[in-house]
Amino acid sequence: MGELPPLTKKEVEKWRERTGKSKEIFKLTKKYIPFGVNSNYRAWEPYPPYFTKAKGSRIWDADGNEYIDYNLAFGVAVAGHSHPRLLEVIEERVRNGTILGFEYEKVYQLAEIISKRFNVDMVRFQSTGLEATLHALRIARGCTGRSKIIKFLGNYHGSHDFGLVATKPNIYAAGWVKRPAKVPSGLGVSEGALSEVLVAQYGDLESVEMIVRENPDDVAAIILEPVAMNMGMVIPSKEFMKGLRRICDEYGIILVFDEVKTSGKLYHGAEEYFNVKPDIKTFAKAIGGGYPISAVGGKKELMEYVGPGLIPHAGTFNTNPLAVDAAIVTLDEILTKDALDRSIRYNEELVKAYKDIMSDEGVPHRIVYFGNSGTIFFSDHDINTWHDFLKYQRVGMWWAYFIGMMNRGVVATAPGYDEQWTVSVQHTEEDIEITIEALKDVAKILKEPIPDFRIIEAF
Repeated sequence: MGELPPLTKKEVEKWRERTGKSKEIFKLTKKYIPFGVNSNYRAWEPYPPYFTKAKGSRIWDADGNEYIDYNLAFGVAVAGHSHPRLLEVIEERVRNGTILGFEYEKVYQLAEIISKRFNVDMVRFQSTGLEATLHALRIARGCTGRSKIIKFLGNYHGSHDFGLVATKPNIYAAGWVKRPAKVPSGLGVSEGALSEVLVAQYGDLESVEMIVRENPDDVAAIILEPVAMNMGMVIPSKEFMKGLRRICDEYGIILVFDEVKTSGKLYHGAEEYFNVKPDIKTFAKAIGGGYPISAVGGKKELMEYVGPGLIPHAGTFNTNPLAVDAAIVTLDEILTKDALDRSIRYNEELVKAYKDIMSDEGVPHRIVYFGNSGTIFFSDHDINTWHDFLKYQRVGMWWAYFIGMMNRGVVATAPGYDEQWTVSVQHTEEDIEITIEALKDVAKILKEPIPDFRIIEAF
């Protein structure tokens, strides 16, 4: 990365001093766990921080440092950490068993809440976003009798093989802008999955139409993040979404919205913003209040294909009472319309402050936000595709920003140059004010000539 300028170097030294215990834990952990982490996206230079507890809007690391948390477990904890009402429900549930091996009596309540809130006819539950998108694609293939899936370059749908195609290729592997390459996201992705995935450019309807015209009778589904959150944050045009709906209707293709993240950004999810109804939606992260649960839902005529002798769907932990009770109280009592609207207002305060501070200090930036989340691109260019992200996001500046904010007691985003921040319903006006003051300090550091490495060199 090159020699760091004085202020940035000082921040790195300060971070090392503050996180000595994390460094020791890393040394012990990497002997038994590859890279010292259990998700590749938690690996970080010079070593990952390790945390011990969280409450409200705060999180504490192994060294006892306290932080305002905007990572929120990659957007899981929109309810905040250890919400008092959620704790009441969970404590009672633990006393009465956390897994029954049969269907739980309250599962219909959660199904009704999901159905009404997110405008789907029927749902099936499982534990993770990965499972939800995997089942959504299986339903699409089962209902259409077709095998191919269209996904978008830079979109992430979990770590199953169909999702691990063209997620984060480097600039040399990404292919032509209009025809992105079908590249696996790493070793071990099956050739069978690669053969069934077709890759289009996000936000580019012409790119989609070219693929569909070449495969008019083979495409079962088009799956996408309605707001892409694997490359910072990219919001496609409403015309693009309407165009996808038109193409799917014309060719009998199932349109799938992966709302694993967006289901916690606006009260009714992405449909509230785009006014486009997909055939299938997937939900996870925020809906469980911090407990592992996900849902795949959609039109009745599609969902009724799921069942014995029809489309397979199973899982020992599906609708375990712990996760079901957590999701019911989270959606019904905690992530209310008023609470989410308040978190959105706080986010808008952050967005305005980011724009003003970065502009005042002359730091190149683009700020994008959706609901209660946002991201900063350190760039002079708008970023609308993964190709743009590869070319224009200044990773060195992001790295300095992240460490600088950590040193001031703020986890400003998820630990990745392609992630975003989220404001929970437990964040306060004081949290926002502290964050803004920290940002003023860090913006001065970002004026230094920080050595940069392009993402094309990082893969």
